[in-house]
Amino acid sequence: MTTFTRADYEAAATHIQQHTDLRPEIGMILGSGLGDFADSVENPTIIPYADIPNWPSGAVKGHAKRLVVGHLEGNPVAVMQGRAHFYEGYSMQAVGFPVRVMQMMGIKKLVVTNAAGGINQDFSAGDLMIIKDHIFMPGMTGQNPLMGPNDESLGPRFPIMTTAYDRELRELALAVAERESLHLQQGVYLSLSGPAFETPAEIRMQRAWGADAVGMSTAPEVMVAVHGGMRVLGISSIANVSIDDVDSTQDVSHEEVLEVGQSIVPRLVTLLRGILRDLPN
Repeated sequence: MTTFTRADYEAAATHIQQHTDLRPEIGMILGSGLGDFADSVENPTIIPYADIPNWPSGAVKGHAKRLVVGHLEGNPVAVMQGRAHFYEGYSMQAVGFPVRVMQMMGIKKLVVTNAAGGINQDFSAGDLMIIKDHIFMPGMTGQNPLMGPNDESLGPRFPIMTTAYDRELRELALAVAERESLHLQQGVYLSLSGPAFETPAEIRMQRAWGADAVGMSTAPEVMVAVHGGMRVLGISSIANVSIDDVDSTQDVSHEEVLEVGQSIVPRLVTLLRGILRDLPN
């Protein structure tokens, strides 16, 4: 198991802070097909993941693999264009490494986005969903980013996950959506290891569990963020409707996820900008 120490996180944070005078308290993780939002960061400092000590680069199409530090709506922000995934062979601790580095940088609020499959039958491809809660299957079955010795200076041994997704931030997102006439769903995100898309039987099972959307990321990062005392807002872009019938003539591909993700970007940008604009200090 890959094991990182506080010194590893601090070394990465120091490297980033040597490239910028900004000390953002807001971090953002942009998922598949959504990285273009970072191009609107003002006066950006761009740091390739490969240049940051121990930072996992990832290799998934649609992920730019760089950290962008600058201003959005008057707020200093640190924006991740893409993420590493467990299915790429990274350990769960490595997947959570960037969030831990953000903690060392003084990040207090984390906005995490992803592309997901819609399980809820009332959802459509192109919807945006505010994450109210998650089901972290790998974490429940032994692949958890918090396993191993616990550093009390980073967070408690047994973090409480009851309110992992901050209620105040969720309410803020809903208020912005209403003001901007954006249709928002709310629901439970199911995080799997991937990389295969789910079978129809698995989709029916996940629906019975109470999941509204399914994907291959987010929960490990959120667990690390909550452990580190961050407030979290999660947003899923419903890039496809999950198939629950073996005789269906529908099909799903990663290319489709990216394509639908691009169509969602203008609404997601409007929502994120409104949230950043209205965030209380």
